[in-house]
Amino acid sequence: MNNYTRYSTHPNDVKNYGTEELREHFLIENLFEPEQIKLVYSLEDRLIIGGIQLKHKTLILETFEQLKSEVFLERREIGLINVGKWKANIMVDSELYTLLPKEALYIGRGIQEVKFLPNEEGETKLYFNSAPAHCSYPTKKVTKEDAEVVELGSMENANKRTIYKLLVNSVVTTCQLQMGMTELHPGSVWNTMPAHTHDRRMEAYFYFDLEEGQTVCHFMGQPQETRHIWLQGEQAVISPPWSIHSGVGTSNYTFIWGMAGENLDYGDMDSIKPKDLK
Repeated sequence: MNNYTRYSTHPNDVKNYGTEELREHFLIENLFEPEQIKLVYSLEDRLIIGGIQLKHKTLILETFEQLKSEVFLERREIGLINVGKWKANIMVDSELYTLLPKEALYIGRGIQEVKFLPNEEGETKLYFNSAPAHCSYPTKKVTKEDAEVVELGSMENANKRTIYKLLVNSVVTTCQLQMGMTELHPGSVWNTMPAHTHDRRMEAYFYFDLEEGQTVCHFMGQPQETRHIWLQGEQAVISPPWSIHSGVGTSNYTFIWGMAGENLDYGDMDSIKPKDLK
């Protein structure tokens, strides 16, 4: 299992970052490698952002040095979403869960072993977020049909999108982790516009379902001091609490949003009018 640490940043420092520094601190370029679990340990609310890719080999979610724990979920919870084309088989202690594409699984604190098993259909790809947890809640699978679904935007504004709230407090009980998925309709390219911030939690975005040769420009920074990062499919961006998180693509795409922090209210955000962005 490969892991890396990303440190927290101050907005005044980020104002002085060039392109390479922005990418080094906030962009996660390589989340998937064959037969591996890869992750980044962010000191923004101590969220872990990771990817799992396997075809032939069983992989085990193991602890690592920064956690100082006997097992990965000793003091943590985790949410996984199947971002591959085939089903994913996950063994949680002695119980097997199967996720179809774009289905999610929440696993609570205290689970001793999580295994990712090969399947006969094809390669497995899972994206995950993990946050510290103060107590234990039951493991729960969430399908797109189980999710709280919201339709937002319009074709006229190129931001018509469907939001699937998968691992949120209206669907599954968690300590602080929230995850969901936003699908942009064909012809729409803007996400999370109008933009917002939320001082009470950080966020990570994972972009996928992007056609070959297309790209996404992710916007970040304080509302009056914005910056941008160009990225490809199956890449993620860390968004500190003080930063907006919005983007525009050269085609439509899907992204997964994951949050950790003190407030589980999905609507807790400080909106910024488009005309006030600089």
